Amino acid sequence: MIIIAQLVTSFVASAGFGILFNVPRSALVQSGLVGMFGWILYYVLVDAGMDVVPATVFGAMLVSVLSYTSAKIYKKPIIVYTVSGIIPLVPGGIAYNAMHQFVENNYDVAVQLSAQVMLLAGGIAIGLMFSEVVNQIIRRMFMRR
Repeated sequence: MIIIAQLVTSFVASAGFGILFNVPRSALVQSGLVGMFGWILYYVLVDAGMDVVPATVFGAMLVSVLSYTSAKIYKKPIIVYTVSGIIPLVPGGIAYNAMHQFVENNYDVAVQLSAQVMLLAGGIAIGLMFSEVVNQIIRRMFMRR
């Protein structure tokens, strides 16, 4: 039952942010699905015992691959799917808690949470970048043939 709630809320979050980012209506469902699949991979990996940072990297990689595929299939810019698809992986709650701890003068906890936010944000960037690099390498290999 929890997995269904995760599926629904991650889809709604991605599609909702797609609306905020003016994603074309014809791409809202696909951008919601991209975000949903990225989040579910993250959730399953963390549930299986993987640390959150590598799970975020793998989730971002899946978002990037699905965004590229959706952009090719539906003839839209890749950014349409990437931006709204990455939203469920953004560590907003942890960043909020870090700032709350700073305000409460709990600096030791705040620094730990801030470091985790930076690692997760870096993981998102690395996942998106790594997937794009692999995509470029594969595309060049096929162009040579």
